Amino acid sequence: MIVRNSFVAGSLFLLLLIPKSCTCEEMNVSTGYLYKKSEADLLAFPMNVAFLAAEFWLICATGCGMDVFAPELVKGGPPPIGGQMVNLDPLTKNVTLQYGLLAIGVLRATKDVVEVFPRPFLNITKQVFAEIMDQSFEQTLEPPFDPYASTLNYQIASYIISLDGPNLYPEIIPVLQKTKFKELASGIEGVAFGVKNSIRSYLYECRDMLVPPYNVCVAEFTNRISERANKLGKEGIKSEGLVVPKSLGADRRVSGNVIEADKNSLSYRKSPEEVLRIQYGTGNQCVPGGFYPKGANGRIAKYYLNI
Repeated sequence: MIVRNSFVAGSLFLLLLIPKSCTCEEMNVSTGYLYKKSEADLLAFPMNVAFLAAEFWLICATGCGMDVFAPELVKGGPPPIGGQMVNLDPLTKNVTLQYGLLAIGVLRATKDVVEVFPRPFLNITKQVFAEIMDQSFEQTLEPPFDPYASTLNYQIASYIISLDGPNLYPEIIPVLQKTKFKELASGIEGVAFGVKNSIRSYLYECRDMLVPPYNVCVAEFTNRISERANKLGKEGIKSEGLVVPKSLGADRRVSGNVIEADKNSLSYRKSPEEVLRIQYGTGNQCVPGGFYPKGANGRIAKYYLNI
């Protein structure tokens, strides 16, 4: 009886925490997440990350963003602040442009199926990346990390940009019912993980290289960035760096980790709430910051901003 009464009391306490605007039917009490999201809202949410990726990679490669490459897709959303063209080697510049154009394609394909919201206000200043690195290493790096300073710094920054978006799709796809929604999400999932693993492959080749002037190797940067994401996401291990304990490696046999996966070699799944906590850098889907100083767009993100 003591156990049962404690459970009931705890459940009632959680129910009291649910905002008045949210019904018990909409809330998964065990996680505190919105439970019933429309399929269209779920499909639209990742576009926040697609806007971020498109702007970052296009500007790094060419100095111009979506206002030049696809002005019809921004729907009046404000231009990002802080992006800079990077002095990339020819191969990296070409591949980076491909990444940016793929992100535009994803936005365009999504627009053909569901209503896409305006581009959110994005902060891609070097100060935001420096703050992410300081959080990751739990100390202030000197000099502050600058994603636009070199090809290697840019690739590490791309690791951050590609960290969360692809993992939304393994979470979203199983709940989709409409065939056209499933087809869209499955198609985007392949492209998103392709880009992510391309970046991881590049960094894995130079995993032992020291990142100047910090005297810290590339693999350690990725491990720290992923650890930060796991702490902010608050749902256990959902992100892994390039070198892990064998217990976390492929089939528990290797420490190399080009492609991150769970213990069953399946893609990690991240909910919209987890991604907001990480992308905001606050650990709270209701408190914007980081790349989205005014919050992400779409009904899911706006719900949490209005709580």
